[in-house]
Amino acid sequence: MATADAAVMQPSLETKRQADLPVAGNTATGWLKIIALVFMFIDHSGKMLFPSVPEMRILGRIAFPLYAWCLVVGFCHTRSVPKYLLRLLGVGLVSQGLYMLALNHTWKEPNIFLTLCMGLLALWGLRENRYGSAVWAPVLALLAAVLTGCDYGWKGVLFIILLYACRGSRPSIAAVMAAFCLYWGSSSGTVTHFFALDFQPLISKFPSSSLIGPWMRLQTLAILALPLILIRFPRDCKLPKWVGYGIYPAHLALLYLLELIQRSR
Repeated sequence: MATADAAVMQPSLETKRQADLPVAGNTATGWLKIIALVFMFIDHSGKMLFPSVPEMRILGRIAFPLYAWCLVVGFCHTRSVPKYLLRLLGVGLVSQGLYMLALNHTWKEPNIFLTLCMGLLALWGLRENRYGSAVWAPVLALLAAVLTGCDYGWKGVLFIILLYACRGSRPSIAAVMAAFCLYWGSSSGTVTHFFALDFQPLISKFPSSSLIGPWMRLQTLAILALPLILIRFPRDCKLPKWVGYGIYPAHLALLYLLELIQRSR
């Protein structure tokens, strides 16, 4: 009888996981990962192969919010956070050498998968809330992001935490995304042109300058990912796990190959 009472009093792992399932917005993470990778490849190609085409870097801002959202959805649905964490860490370690070769980084500049690992640890601590982990786990994750110099730094980890906090409401997701992108982009450069479009009159002309100007910053344009996060796709693309994780190092290898071809000309 005591055992039965204890089982009633202590919710199972499956019960805890069910509490995380209601997620507003797009849960088609298979498609979102592919879309994020496309924009990331555009971004990296713009940096290394076509530095005179700034539009590629602008489009690249869409990638990280999608990866962050996929992490939140994945965390809410995974059966094993430790296994999920090990997969992310493994891909990050495998990809680091290619990341350094393709993008001219060093070991002191870890790739995006370390950022995702930090974010996942923060979310795990928040949900479990053991021995006050809802407080110290996010703080340690943010501090670790600063100390390791991971891609997007503490801002990237904080963005993941905020997305998780507002995951159950589309208006909340939109509000957090807008506020964070405005803050994120406040110190980045102004975007005055996008291919044939000239935004300079809108940015410099009063009164539209005070309204439009803050949104025309490079990092603020990560807000372009918002529709993909909010609008549900009718069906998902089910990728094998090895494909879903393998396409990240594969795109780095392809980028490095293209760089070698460009240099040989």
